[in-house]
Amino acid sequence: MLLNRLSIINYKNIAEASLNFCDGINCFVGNNGVGKTNLLDSVYYLACTKSRSGLMDSLNVRHGEQFFMIQGEFTDEPSGSAPMLIQAGYKVGGRKNFKNCGKDYQRMADHIGLIPVVIVSPSDSNLIEDWSDNRRKFIDGVISQYSKEYLYHLIKYNTLLSDRNSYLKQQSDDEVLYEACEAQMAESGKYIFEARSKFIEEFAKVFNEYYAKISMDKEQVSLEYKSHLATGDLRQMLEYSRKLDLIVGHTTKGIHKDDLDMLLGGYSIKKVGSQGQNKSFLLALKFAQFNYLKRITGRTPILLLDDIFDKLDAERMEQIIKIVSDDEFGQIFITDTNRDNLDALIKRTSGGEYRIFNVSEGAVSDETC
Repeated sequence: MLLNRLSIINYKNIAEASLNFCDGINCFVGNNGVGKTNLLDSVYYLACTKSRSGLMDSLNVRHGEQFFMIQGEFTDEPSGSAPMLIQAGYKVGGRKNFKNCGKDYQRMADHIGLIPVVIVSPSDSNLIEDWSDNRRKFIDGVISQYSKEYLYHLIKYNTLLSDRNSYLKQQSDDEVLYEACEAQMAESGKYIFEARSKFIEEFAKVFNEYYAKISMDKEQVSLEYKSHLATGDLRQMLEYSRKLDLIVGHTTKGIHKDDLDMLLGGYSIKKVGSQGQNKSFLLALKFAQFNYLKRITGRTPILLLDDIFDKLDAERMEQIIKIVSDDEFGQIFITDTNRDNLDALIKRTSGGEYRIFNVSEGAVSDETC
């Protein structure tokens, strides 16, 4: 997948921008806080129908304005089809609007997966440092980009979970109501569990290979999927835990409690990993995500790399540029604060086509290489 052109009006701190990109590496260079990350986020928004930051659309509108608009022209290389014009807009007090070649979507979920994208950013540290829901969202985000059925079951399960939690908070004693809800939760939960299990088994192998490349085989890492469903039937678990759940006011068993153990040398990387090892771990996760999506969908995702060189030594920085310069990867967008270092690093390790964009206080200027 290639992004040929991008137009932005009033998105975050970007007042207006109209940019043309090369098929190789596109670099946004500038000081911290000038809008580099917002440019990557606009691409992510067009692919995933929401901001990477999770902000409400009203908070993505540039201060003092009443709307934002993002428009991108994409080419799906393998299919040889005509370019797709994807448009996203929001007006304060109104609803989000999404169009594909001028046609409105009936459901935002129908757009997910059309434009495969992988983003690496400083906020990815929450995969290691924070709660299990971030790791589940990572797994769900990857699988949902290639499986509409998975996304359907995930939405269904979360709706049923919300319903059951509502019954519990209301102290309902209607067994028929619980049984009907729990039977459907068990059905969708089983599908999700099996899909996640298969995904992690295959994904972990690719992840290990990328970590070995980045670290030059200096450390051993692993991923382990943890789920209540690995020990029994969800419907029975929900029935048996109902009395406890009524006391605590929420559902204590289910795939919404799944987790992904991230290990370095057999120990939790959260406890033993250095900043550089954590960054390498996260990069390996995202490169494996890229590889997996490409293999499953047959399309090359767009790779967005936001401030990836911070806390990495020069040796690992060069390894990363060598990895993404491989023929396996397609179009790449990178942000960095040091123009000279980035320019020299790409010339030394890549040799392919690249373009530099200077970003200053929300304004973008093109310096073609």
